[in-house]
Amino acid sequence: MKRKTFIQLSTTLMASPLLSSIPSWAQQPHLQNWSGNLTYSTGNVFYPKSVEEVQQLIKKHDKIKALGTRHCFNNIADSKDNLLSTRDLNKVVSIDKQNHTVTVEGGIKYGELAPYLHKEGFALHNLASLPHISVAGSITTATHGSGVKNGNLSSAVVGLEIVKADGSVVHLSKTKDTAKLNAAVVGLGALGVITKVTLQIQPTYMMKQHVFTGLPMSELKQHFEKIVSAGYSVSLFTDWQSDHINEVWIKSRIGTDKDENLKEFYGAKAATKNLHPIIALSAENCTEQMGVPGPWYERLPHFKMGFTPSSGKELQSEFFVPFDHAVEAIAAVAKLGKQISPHLFITEIRTIAADDLWMSPAHNQKSVAIHFTWKQETEAVLKLLPQIERELSPFKARPHWGKIFTIPAKTLAARYEKMDAFKAVVAEFDPHGKFRNQFLANELYKS
Repeated sequence: MKRKTFIQLSTTLMASPLLSSIPSWAQQPHLQNWSGNLTYSTGNVFYPKSVEEVQQLIKKHDKIKALGTRHCFNNIADSKDNLLSTRDLNKVVSIDKQNHTVTVEGGIKYGELAPYLHKEGFALHNLASLPHISVAGSITTATHGSGVKNGNLSSAVVGLEIVKADGSVVHLSKTKDTAKLNAAVVGLGALGVITKVTLQIQPTYMMKQHVFTGLPMSELKQHFEKIVSAGYSVSLFTDWQSDHINEVWIKSRIGTDKDENLKEFYGAKAATKNLHPIIALSAENCTEQMGVPGPWYERLPHFKMGFTPSSGKELQSEFFVPFDHAVEAIAAVAKLGKQISPHLFITEIRTIAADDLWMSPAHNQKSVAIHFTWKQETEAVLKLLPQIERELSPFKARPHWGKIFTIPAKTLAARYEKMDAFKAVVAEFDPHGKFRNQFLANELYKS
């Protein structure tokens, strides 16, 4: 199979020999990911409700794979044998108000956890652009959120409970098992099934967000750091069709960030109504803007919990580059604007603080992420990605693990200094490859 065919597609595209990867023996309906571009390779899906059930399932099967909320666009969580969904492992286990930690089951969604924390007087440091994703799935793929000083979601993890390939339960903590925890948090599903996660929390806070339109690209080049540092979390949206950034979303913490109500921001004009990142779409499913105060969990995401996020039927890719090379990297992608824009809904540009997690794209690297929300035009996207990756190669771009990319395994290995150490921990937890699937074989173990 050619390297670029690793994503599985919905049955409507199965006629293409280039893209087909659904086994012919599959008879019963199979799950799809949320956008419908990927159909999972087995109908054998188990829904355990306890750690003991997880242990039994892992002991029983020679091959099995953990499945979260199915928000990945590639086959990182796929299996042709058995899937173990963490859907019903979704409870808050305990909150330690003295030490500012919360322990949750791995399948809980951030949109479910956040209101509970707020009610208890606490908050997380960051949230992704949509709250529909599970805690275990998000940290496993280094899903991130935004902010010059904010690490990704996995950087809040101070403890993990994992069921290994032999069915035994391992507890890792940041204080006692630092190295193994740094390997296991962004574990790509390779070490086992995450059943519990302990997260660092902080006192709750209020936020507001303002949106500006039409930021000149020339201003971005001259003042990049000031622009992306203008709030607690800042996102830039562009379709690469002009010399302007379409929208700038600035999310500010009330009481700590500057309390400004600007009409202009580096040449961009303040929006006069709520906007969707894809400006042609209704803002109904977006979080409140126009400087209206609200709890952190209703402002940090772009989308509300009760609505379909983004456009729905889409593909996504994302690449992390060093913060110091952000302007050069953006300019490199902009050169491909005419090729990219016909197949694109929107690009989002965000910042992420460095972390010490071995397989995180922000490992030891303050980063800027260039995110592509594509129309569901798979063949065109697969042709474009190598061009984008080539333009970003001087910056040693690292892809988001849960999105579509075509960077070869050998190149990826060179961009992760702890790759060999990570594989050693994987071998300890899963010596016979019970959790190894086609994605891991292609992206980590392909010579």
